[in-house]
Amino acid sequence: MPDHKLSKLLIVDDDHDCLTIAKYCLENMSGVTIKYASSGEEALQEAILFLPDLILLDAMMPKMDGISTLKAMRLIPALASIPVVFFTAKVQKEDIASFLRAGAIDVITKPFDPLTLSSTILAIWKKTL
Repeated sequence: MPDHKLSKLLIVDDDHDCLTIAKYCLENMSGVTIKYASSGEEALQEAILFLPDLILLDAMMPKMDGISTLKAMRLIPALASIPVVFFTAKVQKEDIASFLRAGAIDVITKPFDPLTLSSTILAIWKKTL
């Protein structure tokens, strides 16, 4: 688990509008470098190069969904212990339970509040310390 200030965040979402809103909401997070990916495959490549402290991962993506992406990350030693938060519109109890069973540390639901996204991410990060 992390033992330091959040400095690198990877956000993965296939929805261009969602990524654009997240970029706008998070661009002023002090001291945090943010990278973006739009697919599970791209997320794996970016995560290996970037080695983020935390990953915000969309659950529903074509080809490689969020759970498949998370499982693939856990097989790569450099990514195996990076905390992952699912970012999803799937908010039924069964869905959230499956995300947590897959290894996510938390779930942020869509639509999210643009005004509180950064504080929500930081609060989740603090819980992992």
